[in-house]
Amino acid sequence: MKNFLLFFILSVLISSSTVYSAVMEGGVSKTGMGNSSRIVDNATNLPVAGAKVSLPKQNYSTMSDDNGAFKLNADIKSPTIMSVEKEGYRPFSLTIDQHTASKPIVVGIEKSNIEDVIISSEMFHLGDDNFSENSANSGEFKGKSIGPFFNKSFKIASNALSKRNYLVIGSIIGIDTLMAKKLRQNSIVNSFSSPPEVYFNGSKIADIQLNGDGQRIKIPNNLLRPGQINEVTIKTGRNLKQTAYIDYDDIEFMNISIQSE
Repeated sequence: MKNFLLFFILSVLISSSTVYSAVMEGGVSKTGMGNSSRIVDNATNLPVAGAKVSLPKQNYSTMSDDNGAFKLNADIKSPTIMSVEKEGYRPFSLTIDQHTASKPIVVGIEKSNIEDVIISSEMFHLGDDNFSENSANSGEFKGKSIGPFFNKSFKIASNALSKRNYLVIGSIIGIDTLMAKKLRQNSIVNSFSSPPEVYFNGSKIADIQLNGDGQRIKIPNNLLRPGQINEVTIKTGRNLKQTAYIDYDDIEFMNISIQSE
C-alpha cells in the first residue's frame, strides 16, 4: 500500500562502505547517514535517551539507549504504526513496513512548547468492527471499536489566542474515501466512504480524506476557549454505497495533540 499524505516513501540507499538511513521529521523523510536506528533531537541532532518506541499492534515497546539507539525486535509483516514518546517532546508516530523496518531509521523529534496539549497518546478504533480485508491498512487494526466517534475534553493555555494552534493526528489508517481509493490506499472495488470529520468545540474544522502521518489541522482562533474546557470530536465516515443500514468506516488513529506556534 502507498503511504501516505505528508509521508513520502522512505528511500534507503546502501553502498559497500556506507549505510544510509531514513530520517523522519514531522512525517516527512529525508536521507541521512547512520548504521543503527536512533532517536535524535530535531533541532540539535543530538541523541535522545529514554524515548519510548512502541508498535501498538504487536504490543511491543522498547527504549532508546544513551546514544539514542533502539532496535525493533518484532516481526513486521505488513504496514504498522510506530510511535515515539519522550517527556518534553511532542508525540510522534509514523507508518512503517517490512522494508523500512529492516533498515536503520533515524527519527527526529521536536521539543514541545509549554502551550502544547497531549490529548491522548493511545490508539483508538472507530467504526462497527465490520470491514473488508481490502480496507485501507485493515491488517494493522489493533483493537475493538469504541463506536462511531471519539470525544475528549481538555484545557488550553490562557494565551492561546496569541498563537497559531493546530490539532495534530500522529497517524490515521483505515480511511476508505473515494480519494483514498483513487490513490490506491485500499483495494475496495464497489464502495467508498464519506471522510472522517473533525470538530472543535462543536464546529467542524476538517474532513480527513486520506490516511497518513502527522496530519495538522489549523484551529480557528474564534473557536478557542483559553483557560477553559475545550472539546475535540472525531467522527468516522459511512459507506456511501450501503443504503439498507448504516455501515461505519472502520478507522484507527493515535497521538492526538494540540500544538502551538
